[in-house]
Amino acid sequence: MTAQIRKTLLHVETTLIEGGKAAPTPLKLIAALAVLKNPWAGRGFVEDLKPEITAIAPLLGNLLTGMILDAAGGGEAVEGYGKSAIVGLDGEVEHASALIHTLHFGNPYRHAVGAKTYLAFCNTRGPANAPILIPLMDKNDEGRRSHYLTIQCAISDAPAADEIVVALGASIGGRPHHRIGNRYEDLKVLGHDLANPAAV
Repeated sequence: MTAQIRKTLLHVETTLIEGGKAAPTPLKLIAALAVLKNPWAGRGFVEDLKPEITAIAPLLGNLLTGMILDAAGGGEAVEGYGKSAIVGLDGEVEHASALIHTLHFGNPYRHAVGAKTYLAFCNTRGPANAPILIPLMDKNDEGRRSHYLTIQCAISDAPAADEIVVALGASIGGRPHHRIGNRYEDLKVLGHDLANPAAV
């Protein structure tokens, strides 16, 4: 079993002005995407997804990580990161989830950028040209709200009904002019413990 990748895409956007004000440091958002045949398509309900996960997820993780690193100029430049998958209409959301919610996919990226936090994620189902959303957060500090970002893009001919789009996202910088503080300030005001932020 190997990934049948139809194409890859690289999305790069740079924000120079936000809210009518020049960004002190431009924000760069990068998305690396792969369009592949859904390995479970046409097979009915498949109980055990593990063989395809272990065969395909590492390949995708390494491929997309390499694309991000090339565009960013190295792992140290990446500040925010996340992942996403969208399965075509003939597939299950579980198929999209299977390829990204595994350490076989995420660890190559996590290690390459020296991250400590989990990868923010999105997994959905949709037709060709459906919005692909990649939520991001700081790779080392999940409470750093300046790096709560979302990359949005779409591929005009993907996913086909029997395909999956898998993506990794990165930011170089945070939101320009961020001014809502960090999570820790709210916790302090509310008197909540960092280890139990919801106070449950």
